[in-house]
Amino acid sequence: MTQTPAPSLADLRKEIDRIDAAMHKLLMERGEIIDQLIAIKRSQASGSAFRPGREASMMREIVGRHHGILPVDIVESIWRVIIATFTHVQAPYTVHGDISLGNAAMRDVARFHFGFVVPYETHDDAGDVIHALSHSRGDLGLVPVAAPGAWWRGLEGDTEPKIIARLPFVERADHPAAMPTYVLSKPIDEPPSTGDVHLVSAVLPQAPARLPHGWSIPAHAGAALLVALHPGQTVSALAEALPAGTSIESVGSHAPAFILPHAGQEAR
Repeated sequence: MTQTPAPSLADLRKEIDRIDAAMHKLLMERGEIIDQLIAIKRSQASGSAFRPGREASMMREIVGRHHGILPVDIVESIWRVIIATFTHVQAPYTVHGDISLGNAAMRDVARFHFGFVVPYETHDDAGDVIHALSHSRGDLGLVPVAAPGAWWRGLEGDTEPKIIARLPFVERADHPAAMPTYVLSKPIDEPPSTGDVHLVSAVLPQAPARLPHGWSIPAHAGAALLVALHPGQTVSALAEALPAGTSIESVGSHAPAFILPHAGQEAR
């Protein structure tokens, strides 16, 4: 039986060149569609180009179907940069980073998820980031979940910036940009999904001796709590669990993280 000869090095390099050209062609085609989107959005005045729910859905599909020797870190970063850059083409924006927990860590988060085309500015604390967003047309802010102080109180009120995403979205061991970070923007016209995590600012009459049991509290400072309500949890139930006189205000929402499994486990 005649065996098919193994491809030569030259043959394999030609295949790589063919694939590279095809990927470039598809990126240019994506750009043409974005050009049409820009024209439609101008005529419909549809507002912000950010669609965090759609981005989360895209990333779930991309990471969920990935296999092979290419590290998933690279796949995630490539698509994040593509999404961020094409969004910038639709409506230019700047990313504002709170470096209160370290300049290098925040820079890694910003560059991994937004690349180098989107402008990046640093600020000393979360309050400065929120102030910058309030005075911008459509910028994004990056604030570490563990940033000092009750920074989320600056998000209270219908017209104030809100949390729209949490990074890293794909959680795994040894993530190259692992610092838990919230993405902030002015309120957008995309309603949250029923499966989203809703975030509320709860201010108690006084600092509690211990944090309330049974609730996810990503951050707290004195009498102020940032509470994450997962699907099935309600504001009314939270109010019943907290002392009388507690004020509760919505400060945003985000898609739940995609947990990358260890080998042999299914993604969720």
